[in-house]
Amino acid sequence: MVTRIFNNLWHHVRYIPLLSALSISRGRAFDRRSRALGALVGVLVRYFPIARRRVERELLKVYPEMPRSKRLALCQDMGRNMGRTLFEILHCAEFQTLRNRLSVSGAGLDDLLKARAEGKGAIIVSGHFGQWEAVRAALKTRGMETGAVYRPQTNRHYERRLYAGIEAGGRPIMATGKIGTRALVRHIRQGGFIAILLDEKYPDGARLPFLGHQALTSLVAAQLALKYNLPLVPAYGTRTGDGSRFDVEFEQAIPHTDSVTMTGAFNDSLSARILGRPDQWYWMLRRWKGA
Repeated sequence: MVTRIFNNLWHHVRYIPLLSALSISRGRAFDRRSRALGALVGVLVRYFPIARRRVERELLKVYPEMPRSKRLALCQDMGRNMGRTLFEILHCAEFQTLRNRLSVSGAGLDDLLKARAEGKGAIIVSGHFGQWEAVRAALKTRGMETGAVYRPQTNRHYERRLYAGIEAGGRPIMATGKIGTRALVRHIRQGGFIAILLDEKYPDGARLPFLGHQALTSLVAAQLALKYNLPLVPAYGTRTGDGSRFDVEFEQAIPHTDSVTMTGAFNDSLSARILGRPDQWYWMLRRWKGA
């Protein structure tokens, strides 16, 4: 009983900083609120030692010669992007109305349109890069509502709000795990589209190169694409200009070979995006841990 009360109280306490940040700017325009949270998170990542060290450690794996001043600036830029991304996800219903800010291109869009016309499902793969929800927003505006796979959060207040935001971007939403996987399979077999972020460490995954280092990577997306003969399309929403516009690019579907080769091709695709815009990737994923 005491433990449950303490846990409930701790959930409230941990949620207060985010709730306060979102409440202070309430009533202002969408972009001003987004920039405000981005600026706050950027400062926290750069100057809060635990967060800064975590980002710097990962940066040094990929950029061992990068000067400290540039690493610190990159910490702040990454935090700014993630703060804005979080705000947009938590307010995804409003974000979905800003479709005129999306510039959409890429051969992969034709692959998805073809799959939809044939009544087939599709798997869209991306990473914690730019604003990944811009990808689902672009598809939803074109009549291709796309579900998503997400990792449940331990804080029930944050979980409730995050889930609502992700759901506003497209249904169904499936949690990671066996139950979610079964629901995912049913969805794609019935002709549904699903988006999966493939850049998190997967303990039971294959050791594949990612940004020049071995990383434990899930093969599930490629395995499902092969098993059910579905297109596997890498897609990215890159933040541009003042940060309120997005280039959404659907790369050509990855050729069907085997799950390791296909997943490796995605890792190469995402790596190229990150090397081009390192400020837009979430460097706090501990991507190479355990590999």
